[in-house]
Amino acid sequence: MLLAIDAGNTNLVFALVEDRVIRARWRIATDPRRTADEYAVWLHQLLQLEGHERGAVDGVIIGTVVPRALHNLEVLALKYFGVEPLVAGQAPADWRIELDVAEPKTVGADRVLNAIAAHAIHEGDLIVVDFGTATTFDLVDYSGAYKGGIIAPGINLSLDALVTAAAKLPRIAIEAPENDLSVIGRTTEDQMHIGIYWGYVAMMEGLVSRMKEEIGRPVKVVATGGLATLFDQHTDIFDVIEPDLTIQGLALLYKRAGSAT
Repeated sequence: MLLAIDAGNTNLVFALVEDRVIRARWRIATDPRRTADEYAVWLHQLLQLEGHERGAVDGVIIGTVVPRALHNLEVLALKYFGVEPLVAGQAPADWRIELDVAEPKTVGADRVLNAIAAHAIHEGDLIVVDFGTATTFDLVDYSGAYKGGIIAPGINLSLDALVTAAAKLPRIAIEAPENDLSVIGRTTEDQMHIGIYWGYVAMMEGLVSRMKEEIGRPVKVVATGGLATLFDQHTDIFDVIEPDLTIQGLALLYKRAGSAT
């Protein structure tokens, strides 16, 4: 069984994958100071709760956009699972797709993994929208090449900045406004909900529309990340939602690395 680890700026996701099926997944806040021993205690308890044995893990692959977190995750794999981990983007787990951008080395691992998985699942040109710390819009062409994209502030980041900078504004939950038919709020909280939610919908619709116009060919929009379903209720820009795209990319990359050795 494969342990796939997606280390993002906000959260780390650990997933057990068997025959490309995700058997279990767990999430923990990203903290580069967290040691391999701390990860091991936490994971051991969760494995037991889900009815899995630590010894069933015979492979580990790590994708990270947080370089400082990598070392302790590698130690976790070696010390507690007894396997040499693969690191996405590093030999033998090289990307094996074309990164057709000006600075290929600066493309985040999560975005390349999303591109790998999206192309494996869907045909044709794709726009992959990923809701994370940042919201990214990535173009993957019909051949599977990563062609570039857009980085926008994530909705949580936008809300944090607004509340931090404006002393009298309250902390609100990220959710659709109660009245979908009105964009004129009657209270401060209503106005914030409208500005955050509908403002973000308008931003996404505008950027996707501009990307489609520039691409000039039929394109499918694939959304991933925890907030995709929230926005899918009130916009028709997403053709499909793939909630575990990054983990799927890790599993595919692990399989390809194994077949190449």
